[in-house]
Amino acid sequence: MFVFVCRCAAWLWLITLAVGPSARGQEVNQGTAELAREITPLLQCISGHRPSYSIQLKLSGPISNKQQDILLDLDRIDGQSFSLRVNHELAQVALYRTADQTSLVLPQHQVAFVGTGPVSGNDILEPVTSVDHLLSPGSMIAASSVLLGAGPQFLASALIQYGKLQYQPSEQLWKSDKGSLRVESANANGDDVARVLHLTYKNWTGTATLSFAPRSIDHLAALKGYRVVELERSELERHLARGVRRALEVLAPSPLLTAPDPTPHKVSHGELRWIDGHRVALLQGTPEEVGRAHGELFREEIQRCTDSVLYCFGMVQTIRTGRWFPDELQAAYKRLVPFIPQDHQRETVALAMAAGIDPQIVQDLNVFPEMFHCSGFSVSGAATADGKLYHGRVLDYMTTIGLQHSAVTFVVAIDEKIPFINIGYAGFIGSVSGMNMQQISLGEMGGRGEENWDGVPMATLMRRGLEECKSLADVKKLWETNPRTCEYYYVFADGKDNSACGVAATPEKLQFIAAGETHPLLGDGIPDVVVLSSGERLATLRSRVQEYYGKIDAERAMWLMSRPVAMKSNLHNVLFVPADGVCYVAHADHKSPAAERPYVRLNLKELLAEMALPIVSSEKVNLR
Repeated sequence: MFVFVCRCAAWLWLITLAVGPSARGQEVNQGTAELAREITPLLQCISGHRPSYSIQLKLSGPISNKQQDILLDLDRIDGQSFSLRVNHELAQVALYRTADQTSLVLPQHQVAFVGTGPVSGNDILEPVTSVDHLLSPGSMIAASSVLLGAGPQFLASALIQYGKLQYQPSEQLWKSDKGSLRVESANANGDDVARVLHLTYKNWTGTATLSFAPRSIDHLAALKGYRVVELERSELERHLARGVRRALEVLAPSPLLTAPDPTPHKVSHGELRWIDGHRVALLQGTPEEVGRAHGELFREEIQRCTDSVLYCFGMVQTIRTGRWFPDELQAAYKRLVPFIPQDHQRETVALAMAAGIDPQIVQDLNVFPEMFHCSGFSVSGAATADGKLYHGRVLDYMTTIGLQHSAVTFVVAIDEKIPFINIGYAGFIGSVSGMNMQQISLGEMGGRGEENWDGVPMATLMRRGLEECKSLADVKKLWETNPRTCEYYYVFADGKDNSACGVAATPEKLQFIAAGETHPLLGDGIPDVVVLSSGERLATLRSRVQEYYGKIDAERAMWLMSRPVAMKSNLHNVLFVPADGVCYVAHADHKSPAAERPYVRLNLKELLAEMALPIVSSEKVNLR
């Protein structure tokens, strides 16, 4: 919802911005002068030339296949003060700011988060500088914002030319094949008047009303009857500013995120390679050395991952629950940290220090999967064309907050531990999908039971399974002998003897489901097969396995994970062939889920062999 609100707020903005080559020198089309005149007041407001104004935006369109309305009211009072109110059937939010106080008000929960005290730096919300503070080079909106100084004539010409708008004078309407724009002016003789913009785009309609008489808000009256949670103002504004900034990157990513620099990079004890467009990190040494190399290689990606989880998603969760998300995450960490191995903690602190981020923030980030709660399978023996075991893992999880921008596949060799490959994200040292050199592969699927945090975090237990276990029996024993959290499901596999099992785990119970075993939630057993999913996705997965039973190879095993077994939120897919030390990895991008993206083949044995080469310190290298 938070990303969607940012999308709505940006829509009105984007009407005044054109992306593309310069339209200067083009013959002025009919309607250009008229459009330039009509957008001038709005452009003056957005660019900061108007000290005070009011904008009301009403949108109507399909959300989750249901027609819904959303209303945004923005009143800029002066260079320090504004109010923003958002109304939707699922969320009502108000944000009030004056020179000395900032308040986030949630009417549905009757709670207000109120920040007082000094603010400074880039993560602040004062209107006079908010445009600069809420944009980053990672968003196309930032690139487009330079056009604010180009003037209304230029923008109108660009909109008409590149938006393919056709002017219809009789209706004062600019129209294209995807939508239309009509502007009403209360007084055609001047610009200091209200404007009403009527917008259509595909299945959406909207009305934006602009005036120059903002409504002043009495904060004390607005908070009357609410439970007040006091925060440091710098913390409150930082979370809001960074959340919006990251949401705008996810909404309209620039080439910095969609086509990142593929230059390889080496640091002491670590190396970044690009293999078929995928980030692959090779890390080796002590926990501190591996953490430091991780942080040095991925400073920007770790910051984006942190912004996605702590600030962007965190604000969504705060609005949804009425509870301050950072406090909840820190409370979870305090209960989980006694069960996190000391070497993992040292690695996390070294990572944070190298990346220039508060270690507490990175530690909180690493228990994030415990707060929320996919499909998996293994096929082997008679089910496959060559008798090998193929272990598939589908991660359906939060592409809407941009975690795919921080996707990294890690090859990790910690001193005196089993080397492993971990399909993960910058800043996150735990595992949800991985395989080790002992031919063990593990995949996790979330369940319920949030707040059952008095045990080993799931991602920590998974990481320990990769770096400690040499057999399927070892993995089972690890889960049996350690306190567990929440409800999780897993598929474990061992390529040495083609053994595999499904797992249903809660803090109180642990059940192993053997390949071919019938289970009430999974249906009749299929020989040499484990399938874990739910609903129609489970039915589809079972049907596909049965259709190609005895003929499944790597290519067909990857097809088993295609849509609709994978959901639209499909963040990554992995196919492990543990007997060969090989995996096939696909990550989502900004347009498509992982199941619709190409897979890269990675050979753990070969990558580990290459890690024995000398690693130079902090220099760009050319590996071609």
